[in-house]
Amino acid sequence: MRVTLISKALVVGAYQRKCELIAAHPDVALTVLVPPSWGNQPLERAHTNGYAFQVIPIRFNGNFHLHYYPTLPHALAQLQPDVVHIDEEPYNLATWLAVQAARALRPSPRVIFFSWQNIRRRYPPPFSWMERSVLREADVALAGSESACAVWRAKGFTRPIHVIPQFGVDEQTFAPSDELGNSEAFVIGYAGRLVREKGVDVLLRAFARLPNTARLSVVGAGPELNTLRALAQQLRVAERVTFRPSLPSTRMPEFYRALDAFVLPSRTLPNWKEQFGRVLIEAMACGVPVITSRCGEAPSVVGDAGLIFDEEDDAALAERLTALMAQPGRRAELGRRGRARVLTHFTMRHIADRTVEVYRAIFADAGR
Repeated sequence: MRVTLISKALVVGAYQRKCELIAAHPDVALTVLVPPSWGNQPLERAHTNGYAFQVIPIRFNGNFHLHYYPTLPHALAQLQPDVVHIDEEPYNLATWLAVQAARALRPSPRVIFFSWQNIRRRYPPPFSWMERSVLREADVALAGSESACAVWRAKGFTRPIHVIPQFGVDEQTFAPSDELGNSEAFVIGYAGRLVREKGVDVLLRAFARLPNTARLSVVGAGPELNTLRALAQQLRVAERVTFRPSLPSTRMPEFYRALDAFVLPSRTLPNWKEQFGRVLIEAMACGVPVITSRCGEAPSVVGDAGLIFDEEDDAALAERLTALMAQPGRRAELGRRGRARVLTHFTMRHIADRTVEVYRAIFADAGR
């Protein structure tokens, strides 16, 4: 079974481990097509053994809706895949063009798209036209959550939808440290985009309520950086808050291992709510206790292995952090439960194996 996977997300080296695990199945011959970069993220090569890894040109790099791959029709004609897996939302130009290129092949391969979209949104033409076309032509959808699945059912997609998050974590790379921490400080972490919907300002206000032994490490970039720095000054905690630029995926495990708690304080906006919260499973895999707001899918990801607070409620977040500071035994227990939850539901191997099951099902359905 020849599978071609097209994914800009796979410029991140840690994510490529899923491809190695997919390709480890003897009935899968996998080719992955990636751009040389996505936005400001250059291509990392970390886990590219066992499958064909091809870099193809991209147009309108960084534009979520309008980017596309001009040489993709030629690449697919050369590869002659049985399954084309387009790791993109169905309303994007890249997805529509990839579906058209796949349908032009003879014999025509089976086509899969992926979606995180957990809000039923209406798009203006031509995106609404492209979305309808993809929903009509695709054989199978992969959804990152049950709420994303519900969106595409409501939009009329009647073919199979499988709820499989896009990527898991490599449990060997993202693992607890063997070294015992000896810092007297209680270190809290956040990693991700510095944008309003991520609620880092809520975390800063909660942090300002904590004892002076607490420290906060914020890793990421975005338009809110200067505003957040100013807020830290206003709250008189700037000397205890460290802002660091985004780290390569290969360095994230060491970031998590240095933490006593990880917080994802996302807030719902009219056009966005948390679609998954990958940083949660990375921190959990490293044995770090996590706290998240009730935004979108985040509570479902954490389950009973972390702490939850209402969106915008910095006082409640501060209470949970204060409790963890005072109860090292509870921190250790939450860390163990979080890693166990990841090992059960969110490893790269688990995601890869379930994805291969989908490939096999549609390949068999094609009668090949």
